[in-house]
Amino acid sequence: MEPLLSGEELLRAIRGDRAGGHPLARWAYLLAGLHRAAMRAREEAVVAPENGDERGYLVHAIDVWTEQQVPQHHQGVALHTETLGSVIDRIADAHVRADAVLTTCATAGDPRVHAAWFRLAELVDGYNDLAAQVVDGVRRLPVPAGEGW
Repeated sequence: MEPLLSGEELLRAIRGDRAGGHPLARWAYLLAGLHRAAMRAREEAVVAPENGDERGYLVHAIDVWTEQQVPQHHQGVALHTETLGSVIDRIADAHVRADAVLTTCATAGDPRVHAAWFRLAELVDGYNDLAAQVVDGVRRLPVPAGEGW
């Protein structure tokens, strides 16, 4: 098992394909579910579920797992500004939003559809670059927040 998922594997996990049982796949899927629930609540004009704590827990779990499973090089290695968990959370949110735009626009050619999927592609490209840099030891991630995140 590779230490980190590829961007393509991450997107498949967000959509529900958790083949292989990678922990990041499970957490990405759960994050997307929380983003979907919050979006549904906003659309139905009901009080959004308080899922910030759950999202924080999942982001923290990703960050701790990454710190334990992927060696971090500290001598002279550039520090990334976000943890891997926060990056995966943003990708899950962008995917949920892109799906929603695709299903609510009259045509797939709508500029909003293109913009949403282009944004998701940018985030996934950035994730792929970050994952490769972390695994190769040329970029390190911030230390996960303490238990009180």
